Amino acid sequence: MSNFIERFKTSERVLHWVVTCSFFTLLLSGLGLFSRLFNGYFNLFGGGSSAILVHKIAGVVFFASSVYMFLNHKKDVTTFDEDDKAWIDARGGYLSREERHFNIGKYNPGQKLFAIFIYAATITLGVTGIMIWMPLTFPRWLVQISLMLHGLMFVGSIMFVIVHVYLATIGNPGTIEAMLYGDVRRIWARKHHPKWYKEVGEDNP
Repeated sequence: MSNFIERFKTSERVLHWVVTCSFFTLLLSGLGLFSRLFNGYFNLFGGGSSAILVHKIAGVVFFASSVYMFLNHKKDVTTFDEDDKAWIDARGGYLSREERHFNIGKYNPGQKLFAIFIYAATITLGVTGIMIWMPLTFPRWLVQISLMLHGLMFVGSIMFVIVHVYLATIGNPGTIEAMLYGDVRRIWARKHHPKWYKEVGEDNP
């Protein structure tokens, strides 16, 4: 029996990295638009006008790929059971000195909540982005509200992504392997996602 088990198909990993790359492109190209303190980041794209163009293109790519990824995993990330409730009540065990394990499926509640938030942020950023993109097409008050919501979701998304990256690397060693290689160690799967492992482990010798 192999020591590894498939967690994500190649198409799923490619989609994830398209979302990731477009997100960070939006981050770097949008910093200068968010505040004058970050205008220097425009130089990464050849100036302000080029950065704005890149931001718009990356926005379309991010919106389409992010929504598609969420819809592909909608059932898995929007379903919560009693085991998930136990995880939430214990904050995933992250605030405890003792190592704790939970009977979790393919995604833990933290990952599910992250996916739901990013989906909501994607829709909000997309809708407000269109209004900011074409300000003369909409009422001024609506454009101003869009600017505020766009900025808030921008900051919120960065905070969530920082936590996500930490938990996928330093916080939970071995997790990032799933998105790099497609498979994870069986011992990791049994430890972090025992319910999911029981469902697919025997079918992947």
